[in-house]
Amino acid sequence: MQLQVKVVPGASRDEVAGWLGEALKIRVQAAPEKGKANKAVIRILAELLEVPRRQIELVRGAGSPNKVFAVDGRSMTDARRLVASAS
Repeated sequence: MQLQVKVVPGASRDEVAGWLGEALKIRVQAAPEKGKANKAVIRILAELLEVPRRQIELVRGAGSPNKVFAVDGRSMTDARRLVASAS
């Protein structure tokens, strides 16, 4: 699946803030430098979606807060269910 993510770097804690339209909003403590925030988002998505990190790839938006990740082994239905159960 292709998952749109709105990333807020430099937050007080790592958290999934919920859906913002079609995008999943994720706050991370990591700074938006040298890929630190992107790595933090991949870690959070792997935990949330219950897949290994190697199954998540940043497709678009490396330097932007609006990103697209490819996630192997999960569907949007799975993502919505897992986000809802994590809240």
